[in-house]
Order: sequence, then structure tokens, then C-alpha cells
Amino acid sequence: MSEAELSTPAVPAAEAAAPARKRPKPGERRVQILQALAMMLEQPGAERITTAALAARLEVSEAALYRHFASKAQMFEGLIEFIEQSVFTLVNQIQEREGGPEAGSRQAARIVTMVVQFAEKNPGMTRVMVGDALVFENERLQQRMNQFFDKIESTLKQCLREAGAEPSATPTVDAQVRASMLTAFVVGRLQRFARSGFRRSPSEHLDASLGFMLG
Repeated sequence: MSEAELSTPAVPAAEAAAPARKRPKPGERRVQILQALAMMLEQPGAERITTAALAARLEVSEAALYRHFASKAQMFEGLIEFIEQSVFTLVNQIQEREGGPEAGSRQAARIVTMVVQFAEKNPGMTRVMVGDALVFENERLQQRMNQFFDKIESTLKQCLREAGAEPSATPTVDAQVRASMLTAFVVGRLQRFARSGFRRSPSEHLDASLGFMLG
């Protein structure tokens, strides 16, 4: 399967930055708010974004923001929902399309690659994924991102347990160790990407790294 068959989603180009000259359609303003927030997270020093700054970016009042979201935490929840839906839709596609001998290892490699590519295409989302953008926000948001990576690890464990490439007396333990290692690798790559100001590509030497971990 070619890489082109799996399209890693990126946040649509935000038209929210342009002044709205006509009344937005139902739901459109909500999307514009999330797009603007994601774009602001791509800027240096954007770990903490105020609703005042977000409203100024959109050229609306703060009250206008709260007509669509009850709180800033709810805005971040909207971004997290986008991350979850995008990534796990692609996880399901990978699991459905990859088959044959050694399928489990290939699935694991594809999943890791997809998550890294998603982050690379969505720098602002990366700050949410690694928690940098959530430091001053409601604790439940960080817990939800922790659960996201727990689910990634669980999925990788399932793939690797089913791979069965090497006979082992402890296949479940081996799969858990590898899944944990791969998840830590992904988180580390995303943290370095975010904390380098998006200068260090998370996909640097990715195939070679996966070869060492899954070979």
C-alpha cells in the first residue's frame, strides 16, 4: 500500500483570521474559533492563550466566543475531539487494510508513522497532544490526552501480540514492552518537535528508528 492511500488530516486553512463580513452559517463560527485557536498555538510562546487574544484574532467580542463555547476548556475539548477522531479513523483504516504475514508489525509501524505525520502537519495540535498548551487549563484535558496515548499503546500492543513473528514464552509481555517503547518514542518525538519551536521534524530518521524497534 502506498503512503498516498492514507491521507493524514490537517486542520483546514483558517479563514477565521479574515474579518467576517457576513453572518456565519450555523456551526461555522464554532469551526472558525477552533481553527483560529489551532493557528495561534503554532506561534512561539503560545503555550497560554487568553480568550481576549482569541477574540481579537477573530475580531469579535469575548461574549461572542462564549455563545459557542461555555468555556475555554470546551474549546480545547473541541481540538482534542478533532485529534481523536482523525487519528483513530486512520488507525481503523490501517488495521483493515494491512494483512498477511507479519501484518501486526506492519500495522504498528504504520500507526506510529501516521501519528507522527499527523503531528507534523498540525503543529498547533502537537502542543495539545503533548500537554504544553494544557498546562494552565482544566486538569481533565490533560487526562483526556493521557487516555489518547493509552489507547494508542493498547492498539499497538494488540497489533504486536497478533504479529507472532518470533516464538516466545511470553508473547503478551513482549508485545506490551514493545508497545510501551513505541508509544514513548512517539511522545518523545512530538515533545521535541513542539519544544524546538517546530524546527526538529518528528519524522526524522523515522523508518530507520522503527526498523531498530520492530526489526
